[in-house]
Amino acid sequence: MAVVEATDVDRSRPMTREEKKVILASSLGTVFEWYDFYLYGSLAAIIGAQFFTSFPEATRNVFALLAFAAGFIVRPFGALVFGSLGDLVGRKYTFLMTILIMGLSTFIVGLLPGYESWGMAAPIILIALRMLQGLALGGEYGGAATYVAEHAPMNRRGYYTSWIQTTATMGLLLSLVVILMVQSYVNGNYEPVPQFSNGEPLLGPDGLQVMLEPFKAWGWRIPFLGSIFLLLISLYIRLQMEESPAFKHMKEEGTQSKAPLKEAFGQWKNGKIALIALFGLVAGQAVVWYSGQFYALFFINNVVKLDQFTSNVLVAWSLILGTAGFVFFGSLSDKIGRKPIILLGCALAVVSYFTVFRMITETANPALAQAQANTVVTVSADPETCSFQFNPTGTAKFTSACDIAKAMLAKSSVNYTSVDVAAGAPTVVQIGDKQIPVYDGTLPAEELKAAKAEFDKTVNGALTEAGYPIDPKTNTTIAKADHFFDVFNGQNFKLVLLLTYLIVLVTMVYGPMAAALVEMFPTRIRYSGMSLPYHIGNGWFGGLLPATAFAISAQSGNIYAGLWYAIVVAGLTVIIGLIFVPNSGYRRSLFGDDTEHKVHHSGYDNAPPSKGW
Repeated sequence: MAVVEATDVDRSRPMTREEKKVILASSLGTVFEWYDFYLYGSLAAIIGAQFFTSFPEATRNVFALLAFAAGFIVRPFGALVFGSLGDLVGRKYTFLMTILIMGLSTFIVGLLPGYESWGMAAPIILIALRMLQGLALGGEYGGAATYVAEHAPMNRRGYYTSWIQTTATMGLLLSLVVILMVQSYVNGNYEPVPQFSNGEPLLGPDGLQVMLEPFKAWGWRIPFLGSIFLLLISLYIRLQMEESPAFKHMKEEGTQSKAPLKEAFGQWKNGKIALIALFGLVAGQAVVWYSGQFYALFFINNVVKLDQFTSNVLVAWSLILGTAGFVFFGSLSDKIGRKPIILLGCALAVVSYFTVFRMITETANPALAQAQANTVVTVSADPETCSFQFNPTGTAKFTSACDIAKAMLAKSSVNYTSVDVAAGAPTVVQIGDKQIPVYDGTLPAEELKAAKAEFDKTVNGALTEAGYPIDPKTNTTIAKADHFFDVFNGQNFKLVLLLTYLIVLVTMVYGPMAAALVEMFPTRIRYSGMSLPYHIGNGWFGGLLPATAFAISAQSGNIYAGLWYAIVVAGLTVIIGLIFVPNSGYRRSLFGDDTEHKVHHSGYDNAPPSKGW
């Protein structure tokens, strides 16, 4: 009869005090790290106005989202660097490095002057800090998931690691709650701040100087600066942690991998696992995760036009109601496997996203939804003069009449169709039965200013006449929360339920994910092996989703078109996962799969053989 190692214990016993400490320490530290990372995402629109003021107004949202995405783009590189360190020197000390880099980068963002003070240096430094955060986060998740899984009893890994899965959502929730508290206090106790451009007063359409509410002017920095206290708490927690027992065994034997990256990705037997993990599990999980949380927040705030406070309150409540799903589905995966739950969540997203997001618009802003349904808007233009609506590098100037027209309509969340006309024909916007010629963006400065003002006034007037709620002050149908608990009226409560449904899908695909990934790789390369596919999936497929979806919607003329990105990726994951991902890992001992290590020689008698993995 095989002997059960101390690291592979019976699921029937209760969780020990030491195991609770491991989960609490890993989870709390990771919550704080996600809080740091998501502060930017929650405040993307405000930060974009502070650091990207040199860009045309129509491109600021996408630039702000792309700066957010910069942190995701570098996450796979962080996974390589810190994953390798974690397999070479240990899980604990890698944790300390990642939290220190993350916390200091976040604190410095709170101190960084805006574009008006430092010019182009400000957005460049901002993006550099975002990339440092991404590098640190690239090493964080794999370490936390590996550390907890290697302490967990076999057959309870889904439950134990699901607590790590709650940390990203809890970090987002914490950031939203802090923002709401600071926003309420600052705006309630300080005066609006006059705005300037190039040293001159910034004037609005009414000719008066633009006044910015204090939170948008400077109060947004407080949550970033306050993160220094979370950093100190996280460092203290991480210093109390012991090294993973599996890593200590390998270190004592001197049998840990000498080149974990080469072993994890340079050998086909391990490399193919990474590819299957990426395309058969993580890619779909990533787009569902970011659609359900970050894009949903961006959508109701910037597309449906709810005010920021209301948007944050609604999403915060959906997170509160839905977060328990991580632990529920993680625990359920210990009984039926990880694969069925993850792929079902992806499949539900594929079939329901269009319906749910349309319902969100119809509930949150009925006037906007009715105007979209009742008003035909077209842009008639020579297709050769129409560019892709947003430019990530900021080098292109959108000066053609076609680009100007589409930018204007996208800003107002107008659904429109494009009509091709002959070369040289003028560009015309038609709203109902009104035809509005579009000006040329290459006119001399004074003429350009006058032409823009006249065009904007005419288009906004036609949209208002057609029923579009252009002036938010006159829109009495839009959802609004006056305080955090103002969600129990019919309109707000329905929105919370719709957003909670999206969160439930997030918990289905994400709750069992850590356990699914750690079970795919042997201990000697587990940190490196699982980190790279996870961060490619979440950093690239997921992190770029908000900017990509927004750009697709704006270019196509349909506010829902961007959902196709998530739907296609999630659908492909369902197909690949059904074919290539096995569902036996939840019954397998983590320490019986690597015959090169003595500590792995024993396992459970009833554990099925590894099917090639």
